[in-house]
Amino acid sequence: MTLPGLAARSLLNRRASAVLTVATIAIAIALVVLVEQMRLQLREGFYRSVSGTDLIVGAPTSPVQLLLFSVFGIGNPSANLDHDRYLELAADPLVEWAVPIALGDAYRGYRVVGTSAAMFERYRYAGGRALLFAEGAGFDDLFDAVAGAAVARRLGLAPGDAIVLAHGGGNVSLHRHEAQPFRVSGVLAATGTPVDQAIYIRIDAHHAVHIGWERGMPEPARMLDPDQARALLAAAAREHDEAHEHAPESDSNDHATSDRIEGASAATALNEHDHEDDHEHQHSPSPGAVLEPSQVSAVLLGLKTRASALGLQYRLNQERERPLLAILPGLALQQLWRITGLAEQVLRVVSGLVVLAGLMGMLTALLGSLAERRREMAILRACGARPWQVAWLLLVEAGLLTALGIAAGLLLAWAAQLALAPWLLNQFGIALAPTWPAAWQWLVLAGIWVCGLLVALLPAVMVYRRTLNDGMQIRS
Repeated sequence: MTLPGLAARSLLNRRASAVLTVATIAIAIALVVLVEQMRLQLREGFYRSVSGTDLIVGAPTSPVQLLLFSVFGIGNPSANLDHDRYLELAADPLVEWAVPIALGDAYRGYRVVGTSAAMFERYRYAGGRALLFAEGAGFDDLFDAVAGAAVARRLGLAPGDAIVLAHGGGNVSLHRHEAQPFRVSGVLAATGTPVDQAIYIRIDAHHAVHIGWERGMPEPARMLDPDQARALLAAAAREHDEAHEHAPESDSNDHATSDRIEGASAATALNEHDHEDDHEHQHSPSPGAVLEPSQVSAVLLGLKTRASALGLQYRLNQERERPLLAILPGLALQQLWRITGLAEQVLRVVSGLVVLAGLMGMLTALLGSLAERRREMAILRACGARPWQVAWLLLVEAGLLTALGIAAGLLLAWAAQLALAPWLLNQFGIALAPTWPAAWQWLVLAGIWVCGLLVALLPAVMVYRRTLNDGMQIRS
């Protein structure tokens, strides 16, 4: 019988200790693989979410905070931008598209994002993939809402369903907008990004439901019901059309520029015209002025050429009268990784120590079994096995135990990834797909297997010397 066969038979005879040893090594290997796979996939998921956005602009805060609340729905803005600044950014000649982000409401624990139709037309993720609708369509009515895939799946939302938003973020709801219900007009296809974790409404509707909240508490007498808001929007659109009909031909360039402002509603466009003719309308606010959003939380920008991103970022960050913060999403993510780098290193050290503990457990099991196996070694010697062959038997056993532990650890890590995937998707909007280790990780696992053999050298040398001495003893 070959040495591997003998080693397997020996381990079967001591199956209890062998199973415990394999389990210890498997847990250690699973921890090593899981930590690394989670780290790599989370980073990939974060990059996938911002790959189509060139700049993110918000009020002065930390770059990481701006990135987290605007894209990943983590945290809240400490300050907002004036809506006029968004219009200026959208009209910048370097900007191809601009998507406003307005936060402050939630629906059953999921954040509500006030935005524009440009979100569904221009936003890109995963290297240029566009958002698609699984059901329904985008905004048609002022009080339409579009649900992300994960929200629709968990809450059972479908086109036509009525929803009532709540003032506040996450699970903290201060007031429900009962008088201003929304209708789900569409459900987005799954993206595996934080887009799946939100509900999207028109930015002017986001403003409409907050009219009467200027003092921090609702004032029912000043609130708009949906019919009033729709009437104002229709009046704003009519006045906007009339204004353009009477506008001189020299304004055609301004009209072309306004067409690039994807996030501006008809009410906002009218208000821009009102500002141009301010001296004619000071006596009363126009319908457009009533519905025009006053603030946005952040603006996502796509540029005509990515080469202009650094220059535009520098120019925006140098403004002093009305300061802004413009960030490159990729660089902000690098800053986030530097912040979390220490925690990652600690996890790596801990998982390395767990592997060491697993190998030490195997060494303890092998050493503890030497006295019990003295008779087994004597039988092998009597059958003609040489001392070095008996020593090799222990090395082969250690190799088998370590290999089985690695295999079981990989399966355990795979199962853990499957189990953690729903939680990660729910918490961060990041889709985690279980994967096998990369090539360099297989080298690490091979190194661990070699370490298992090295650990077994001590009991192997002890067995070699003992069997050699037993063979030299003279028995009467």
